[in-house]
Amino acid sequence: MQDNAPTALSVSELNRQARLMLERGFGDCWVEGEVSGLARPASGHCYFTLKDDRAQVRCALFRTRARFAAPFNNGDHIRLRGKVSVFEPRGDYQLIVEAVQPAGQGALLAAFERLKHQLAAEGVFANARPLPCPPRHLAVITSGTGAAVRDVLAVLAARWPMLDVSVLPVPVQGREAVPAIIRAIGLANHLARSQGRFDALLITRGGGSLEDLWAFNDEHLARAIFHSQLPVMSAVGHEVDVTLADFAADVRAPTPSAAAEQLVPDRRELTRRLQDVMQRLARCELARLDSESQRLDHLRARLRHPGERLDQQRQRLDQLEARLKRAMQQRLASARQQHQHLERCLYRFVPAQQVGDARNRLAQVSARLHAALPQRLQHERSRLNALARELNAVSPLAVLGRGYAILENGEGKVIKRAHDTQPGEKLNARLGEGRLTVEVKRRYSRN
Repeated sequence: MQDNAPTALSVSELNRQARLMLERGFGDCWVEGEVSGLARPASGHCYFTLKDDRAQVRCALFRTRARFAAPFNNGDHIRLRGKVSVFEPRGDYQLIVEAVQPAGQGALLAAFERLKHQLAAEGVFANARPLPCPPRHLAVITSGTGAAVRDVLAVLAARWPMLDVSVLPVPVQGREAVPAIIRAIGLANHLARSQGRFDALLITRGGGSLEDLWAFNDEHLARAIFHSQLPVMSAVGHEVDVTLADFAADVRAPTPSAAAEQLVPDRRELTRRLQDVMQRLARCELARLDSESQRLDHLRARLRHPGERLDQQRQRLDQLEARLKRAMQQRLASARQQHQHLERCLYRFVPAQQVGDARNRLAQVSARLHAALPQRLQHERSRLNALARELNAVSPLAVLGRGYAILENGEGKVIKRAHDTQPGEKLNARLGEGRLTVEVKRRYSRN
């Protein structure tokens, strides 16, 4: 080793000198940007990243200053005052924050809300198709090496190992993520149409900051999910993370593991339920067998030999035959007695004598009828004349014959008062003999 070799700095000395140079060179400065990756450990300090669309810087807000700082969250756009420094143990360039002021909503969240309203107005979030449960063949679009795919496969294997799962690996953040995911959706739909390989699609990734999940807020990806012929479940990030892909999908799950639990039933639960059903079936079968055995014993006790039944029927047949013979004999005896009675009556009433008596009665009745008929006719004529005289006495025609008249208007209505007519009106006058047409010249209110 040469004696004139330059003196080497240790890493800690290098970081210390870099911190001193930055703190002396910049001093306090104001920086504006969007909050991301905010962490608040139990110590009371706040650690977060401040970024814009092209760069980012780590920030530390210690507890003594955090108590007086304006509240802020991920996605907020803030202005902060701080010192540029270096965290020596890791050599990280950072800002030591002294004060925080709100500066409006973050640009990413504002862009998210604009896209959300635009796609909702276009109907991209209208999908609500049910996913088959369980699916026959599931396509999973996610990172091939991330924790999400391991969680999904582990849950699916534990709950429903007979499910066919195909992982379509894609990058889940960065510039290449959106086109790769769209191509994977198209490939899954093509294989489903041409080969019938898939009947459901899961798009998933693990948690991260808003910018880490930003690929799933792309409008082209949302439209690709909306136009997918396969029903789509989206499970992006943690439970509190919501992306446009979640809105465009048919079903959303809060986490990758929860998505796997929603997609398939738990075989262990189904096995337990099946065992319960089998036990209930066995108990029902035993109870049914016991009931049928008791019923069989009861029927066996009631069952008699056919010979006994036939003997009973023969005995009853003999009884019915004896009763029939007695009834026939009684009926014949009664008929003989009636016949003898009719013969005796016939001998007492000779037809010739009966005919002679009937002729005598007929002659008497005929004589009486001829004598009574003229008298009845004379009586009825007298009664008719009396009624005619009474009718003629009350007949309006008889009144007309005494010089009175009946006046009628053109409608045939009888005129009873002078005020029922009008001057110049034509009236019909009915007399005892004939009719007259008269004209009203003047009306009088008194007789």
